[in-house]
Amino acid sequence: MEQLRDRETESDPTAPPVGGLVGGTISAITRHIRDTNLMPGDRLPSETALSRELGVSRPVVREAFRALAAMRILDLGNGRRARVGALDPGAMGLMFEHGVHTDQIGIQQVYDVRRTIETRIVTLAALRRTDEEAIRIREAAAAMRAAMDEPAVLMEADLDFHTLLAAASRNPVFALLIGAFGGITRQTWSIGWRSRTTPDLRERMIANHEAIADAVAGGDSAAAAEAMALHFDESLRALVAAGVS
Repeated sequence: MEQLRDRETESDPTAPPVGGLVGGTISAITRHIRDTNLMPGDRLPSETALSRELGVSRPVVREAFRALAAMRILDLGNGRRARVGALDPGAMGLMFEHGVHTDQIGIQQVYDVRRTIETRIVTLAALRRTDEEAIRIREAAAAMRAAMDEPAVLMEADLDFHTLLAAASRNPVFALLIGAFGGITRQTWSIGWRSRTTPDLRERMIANHEAIADAVAGGDSAAAAEAMALHFDESLRALVAAGVS
């Protein structure tokens, strides 16, 4: 690895600030993961070894580890070496939630993106799902119907339904995005449900999910995409009726 200069070990006034050292160390660690073909779960060199190789102090390496752990690139366990992290939607989800809470992203914009993504997801799921996945997707839709009088349970079944579809698409990027939208969905789901003020409107929501599940199970990608688009159109109308922008 290329050595970095650390102001804690040098008195050179032209040495980069600690913040710059942390950024350089983050870059060096991610390059190390890439160049040595480390996979999720593989261990990285110790803080001491990286400190020596990069020419920076252990606190700088520790700070870089923490930043990478916050981005879910590394997994830091108590008392053991840092490991390469598996894909996790948490960091992306925090970014989306921050954007919504600071009015940089609108809920309607999120739903517009989800509509685009999820119509593609069900298209692929109808073509790629296994028989077991088709059963589980139908079971999630059935769980939604069974929980119509229990909104909290219904919401979790709804989230599970969309997660199962993303997994059945066989595209991990879609699964990552659906997971990242989970926090925002949990914050807005009850608003959309309450705005469906009649039994007919609530029945239509459940029926849409059942239609999606049936189309995916039947391998009908066009019908699956059409039903998903209808679901999001009606969900967006419910949010607009509730005053959500």
